[in-house]
Amino acid sequence: MIPIRDHNPSNRIPFVTYTLIAANVLIFIGYSDMFSDPRRLFAFYDAWALFPARVSQGQDLHGLFSTMFLHGGWMHLCGNMLFLWIFGDNLEDEMGHGGFLAFYLMSGLLAALAHVVAAPWSTVPTVGASGAIAGVMGGYLLLFPKARVDMLLFIVFLIRIFTVPAWVMLGFWFLFQIISGAGTDPEGGGVAYWAHAGGFIAGFILALPLWLRRGGTRYWQSHQGRPNHPEARYTYSTSRIPTVRRKK
Repeated sequence: MIPIRDHNPSNRIPFVTYTLIAANVLIFIGYSDMFSDPRRLFAFYDAWALFPARVSQGQDLHGLFSTMFLHGGWMHLCGNMLFLWIFGDNLEDEMGHGGFLAFYLMSGLLAALAHVVAAPWSTVPTVGASGAIAGVMGGYLLLFPKARVDMLLFIVFLIRIFTVPAWVMLGFWFLFQIISGAGTDPEGGGVAYWAHAGGFIAGFILALPLWLRRGGTRYWQSHQGRPNHPEARYTYSTSRIPTVRRKK
């Protein structure tokens, strides 16, 4: 299941969200040619990726920050930017541009630290904005639990779009990170599930002061758990591609 949009585009232009997406894309393009040369790519990651074992020894602490702007491939990049595009704009609308930028970077930093705690002696380079974006998702869950999100479902050749409340999609995603993290060795590389889970929890907690200032549960009640502006109206239509009948 892949989220493709929510039903509440922001009221104002989310400059920070767009800038973060642009920065991630441009940085990736800047070193994407290295994927054909593993030696150059490793040297690049060696300088800028997050190495938990080094951070545990007080070395290369800059990796806690720089890892947020690196990715391991086009699919990794596109998936992360899709999630940021869907969930970032409403949070930026609510927090303001500067507040959202600080929230994003702090979520990413805490997510990276969660990965270090989970795998303190790992020498595997870790890259990706997933932890910071998980923080955005955690903040979105707290502020807009009933916002409607469209999901694209793939089952073999069956493709369908259906709509669920944000709490269903985000809750399922978080549960998947916990279950997957518990079933894998974080020292062995692969997906940094505990960075995702840590970023999600960090974002939820970092958004708490804003939620309380807005009135806590009264804020949910006043806006039905959705962003404070009308929903966009989407219509679905059947495909106009003609059916080609087989000859008998």
